[in-house]
Amino acid sequence: MGEKSKVLFSIFGILDVTGEVVTMWIILAVIAILSLIVKKNLKERPGKFQNIIETGVEYLDNFFSDTLGKKKARKYFTFLASLFIFIIFSNYSGLIPGVGLTDYVKAPTASLSVTLGLGILTFVFLQISGIRHNVKHYFKRFVSPMFFMLPLMLLDEIIKPASLALRLYGNIFGEEMVTEELYHIFPIGAPVVMMVLSLLFCALQAMVFTMLVSIYLEEVTED
Repeated sequence: MGEKSKVLFSIFGILDVTGEVVTMWIILAVIAILSLIVKKNLKERPGKFQNIIETGVEYLDNFFSDTLGKKKARKYFTFLASLFIFIIFSNYSGLIPGVGLTDYVKAPTASLSVTLGLGILTFVFLQISGIRHNVKHYFKRFVSPMFFMLPLMLLDEIIKPASLALRLYGNIFGEEMVTEELYHIFPIGAPVVMMVLSLLFCALQAMVFTMLVSIYLEEVTED
C-alpha cells in the first residue's frame, strides 16, 4: 500500500489498466448480473432475496427524499442509487481476503484515479441536471447576490467534485493503511476489530458521498 498502482496492460496503448480498474470491472459485472436476476424473477409475493432488494431500494428512496423531496428523489434516483451501490461495493471489496495483496485485484475507491473519475462524473451530471431543470436559474446562481461573486462561485463549482474525490479516497486509503499498520503491531486482535469497524465505515463513506451529491443536486435544481 502507498505505492503507485502497477499497470497490468494497456488498451490501444492509451488506457492503462491497473488492479483497481480490473476490480471495478468485476464489481460492475456483478452488479449488472444481480440486477438482471432480480428483474427476471420479480414476483407479487416476493421471496427473501427480493425482500432484501426492495428494502434497500425503499431505504435509498427515503434517504434521498430527505434532501431532494420525493419528486426529485424519484427523478434522479437511478443515478444516485447507482452511485451509492457502486461505491459501497467498491469499499467492501477491500475487506475480501486477498484483495490488495496482489497487483491484480485492489479496492477501486482506494485509488485516487477512480474517485476522481466519480467526481468528474458527478460534476458533469450536476451541470446537465441544472441546465435541463432551469437554464435561467443555473446561470443566475453564479452571479447571485452580486456579479463580482462569479469567480468565487465558479471556483466553488470546480472544488466540489475534487473534494468529493479526495474525501472518499483519503478515508478508504487511510483506513487500509491503519489496518495494515495495526496488523504489523498487533497481528492477532487488532485487524479483526478493524475489519468489524470497516463494515460500518465503508457504508458510512458511501452514504456521505451520495448525500453530498444530493445536496449539490438540490442546489442546482432549486426552484
